[in-house]
Amino acid sequence: MRHLLLPPQDPEAAARSRRLRELGIEDRPDPELDAFARQLARRTGGCYAGVNFFLDENRQYFAGLYSAASDTTVELETPLLEEPVPGRVMPRDLDIGFCPHVVRRRKALVLDDVRDFPRFAGNHVVDAIGIHSYLGAPLIDRTGVVLGTICVVDQDPHAWGQEGLETIKSMAAELVERIEGAGRRG
Repeated sequence: MRHLLLPPQDPEAAARSRRLRELGIEDRPDPELDAFARQLARRTGGCYAGVNFFLDENRQYFAGLYSAASDTTVELETPLLEEPVPGRVMPRDLDIGFCPHVVRRRKALVLDDVRDFPRFAGNHVVDAIGIHSYLGAPLIDRTGVVLGTICVVDQDPHAWGQEGLETIKSMAAELVERIEGAGRRG
């Protein structure tokens, strides 16, 4: 049986909120981040991909989001679990979603089949949206703050492999460079 240990709380929450404000990241869709999510999905073969920021203690916000089902970025403003297609807002609860685990662990998370992991098998998004595999990496800026994540999910088990892990980690680093570059100019 595999177990993933997590720290009991998120000591970076306040620093993260400050840093995101400094970088000008808000809870609004970003066409450039939508395009990045599309590229991430295509490079990894997932059906959904996102750029996710943890703006406050209560919610995650997908500033970039892509759904392969409609080959489009997702325009919904409703909470993620109220619609069959992912929306941009999701509770920041460890029992809803996988990205909060990536933020708290500060490293990539590869779940070829989430049902193989007792911690994740009962996760609400497994049944609500039919998510069965997850690949995510933290967005760690030059100050050491985890801003959020990039992630890709699939509705079937997906063997992401070493190539998937390397892809998501390199794309996370690329995106952090872009975000910090835009923040310095803005």
